[in-house]
Amino acid sequence: MDKKITSSIVLYRNDINMLQNAIQSLLKLDGIDKMFLVDNSPTDELKILVIDSRIEYIHNPGNPGFGASHNLAMEKATKLGAKYHFVVNPDIYFKDDVIGPMVEYMASDATIGMMMPQILNKDGTIQNLPKLLPSPFSILKRKIKKPVRAYQKFINEYELREVDKALIYNVPVLSGCFTLLNLDAIKKVGMYDDSFFMYFEDWDLSRRIHQHYKTIYFPKVSVVHEYESGANKSKRLFKIFVDSAITYFNKWGWFFDREREKLNKEALSQFK
Repeated sequence: MDKKITSSIVLYRNDINMLQNAIQSLLKLDGIDKMFLVDNSPTDELKILVIDSRIEYIHNPGNPGFGASHNLAMEKATKLGAKYHFVVNPDIYFKDDVIGPMVEYMASDATIGMMMPQILNKDGTIQNLPKLLPSPFSILKRKIKKPVRAYQKFINEYELREVDKALIYNVPVLSGCFTLLNLDAIKKVGMYDDSFFMYFEDWDLSRRIHQHYKTIYFPKVSVVHEYESGANKSKRLFKIFVDSAITYFNKWGWFFDREREKLNKEALSQFK
């Protein structure tokens, strides 16, 4: 593979040990040519993480948000001539080679614009992150979780929980916690929409890419995600979540969204 591969992690007052796990996971196998650490923290204390010549540290205390900060890195990656770019959360780590198989699979098919691997909890259980496109009711049902029987039927379809766990498939919503982007696709559809501060920006980008390319769930490799579901524990983060949901549905449509119905039907038709 002679194409440059880059990655970015957005930081904000994160635990040093957690960040070291993420950085070492990405750099230990020599698959990444350049890593951008975009630090939105008020101070540049996390600059001590620059322990490898492949790391470029960008202090960004204005904190424009998750997507806008990854956009800074993607702009630099594009100028470097990178073809593939990994967007990685600071709470991700893995032991085996994840980079190589993902890039190899994407490189084999120019119609793939975005990919994510299987995402695991620390105990090895699978996080159900590939999804159908949401409606406002989807978001509400996921928060309320009642009545139980109706919720279970809904969530099994919405999060594709009953699909064969080993199946590679094309799905309209991929999580942004660990994403491989084809930068040719980004040039066509644009980067993250920076009107989202945090939450839904990955769903928005995934949907835009899915309109023109395959957005692939690739469970042949896996990473661990120390997911904390901050919006369920913090009033401030919950407000950001609600604001982002409003931004998303204002952009794509609330209750009338024909494309949502069409793309969801196409996704489900793969499993019949």
